[in-house]
Amino acid sequence: MSEPTPAGGESAAQEHTPSVNPAVEASKNFGITPEQYMLPASSEIRLLNPDGSAVPESEQGQEPGHEYPMPENSRLLDAYEKLVVGRRINDQNMALVRQGRMAVYPSSHGQEACQVAAALCLEDDDWLFPTYRDSVAVMSRGVDPLEVMSTYRGDWHGGYDPRKYKVSVQATPLTTQLLHAVGVAHAAKLRGENTVTLAMCGDGATSEGDFHEALNFAAVFQLPVLFLVQNNGYAISVPLSSQTRAPSLAHKGVGYGMASERVDGNDLAALLSVLGRGVELCRQGGGPLLVEAMTYRMQAHTNADDDTRYRERDEVREWVAKDPITRMQRYLSDQGALDDAASQRISEHAEAMAKRLREAMASKPELDPQDLFRFVYHEPTTQLREQAAQLADELSREEA
Repeated sequence: MSEPTPAGGESAAQEHTPSVNPAVEASKNFGITPEQYMLPASSEIRLLNPDGSAVPESEQGQEPGHEYPMPENSRLLDAYEKLVVGRRINDQNMALVRQGRMAVYPSSHGQEACQVAAALCLEDDDWLFPTYRDSVAVMSRGVDPLEVMSTYRGDWHGGYDPRKYKVSVQATPLTTQLLHAVGVAHAAKLRGENTVTLAMCGDGATSEGDFHEALNFAAVFQLPVLFLVQNNGYAISVPLSSQTRAPSLAHKGVGYGMASERVDGNDLAALLSVLGRGVELCRQGGGPLLVEAMTYRMQAHTNADDDTRYRERDEVREWVAKDPITRMQRYLSDQGALDDAASQRISEHAEAMAKRLREAMASKPELDPQDLFRFVYHEPTTQLREQAAQLADELSREEA
């Protein structure tokens, strides 16, 4: 059934959709066809081999419109430090969960490079929309780890002010953050603001209806959104083979009329280059864009998950050899950009952050049960007031 049209005879989409396809225009700038522009390169983008050596340009499989420069060593060193800190915080949190100081924690051990690069490619006025697993991205955006982790120990609030950091609150619902990112990008475009939003999700999220709605709306209205899919191979226990029959998740972009790319998600250098250019293309009006990062979570989905039931240890060990930290460490050391003194400084910084988090989580927060009702609505509903009164009565009788 067709949708009714407003009194002018045109639908809202027709009223707002520009006649020029940004993919067509962008392809002209690269001297390639729109199909070549929208489809990912024939092989995933990689600048560093797993052993830390630079991939020769002749072996990168670069194609017109898919060339990416190596970032400067100073930028890589800054990103490497955030990578090391993120790994240390990841592992510290898993220990805190086992000690009962945190309720739950979804570790991103092994895929931190995606998160660091996502945060670093954004400008101050851009927005980041992370998943529940992207704590390292939130920290790399400048949020204090203590504020990031408060929600995982059961505090009533999200921990940090989203407006201050331009980072959406992490939430458990799958894929909803993509719609929020599109909404912010749409509002920014209507206001004439030069804002880019970066929306993160996992491979499992691509099977959700919200994924389709977010990408389709962003493409129709040509919004400055970069969608980053962290393909770590599993949606809890469901393998990628049960999610899609597409050649890659990046290939889904062409169906919406947006350009896409596929990148080695454990190659921090390649991620910085690919995401950096993607953000700028969005800012220049060439968006939205879809990027698939091939990575792996080396630990279980959460502390409540037994990953030995659905994947072999040999598979995990294979990815340990592709660790993004050791890869970047070897490259920077070979370049003379990372010496023993710098390594020690970074390690001490990471340990200090972990210690500070550990000590903070040792103290239990003072919780007021009435906060369950206090911050739901500005003006509480009749039902909420009744429930709050009932709880107050029960608590008073317990104290008596």
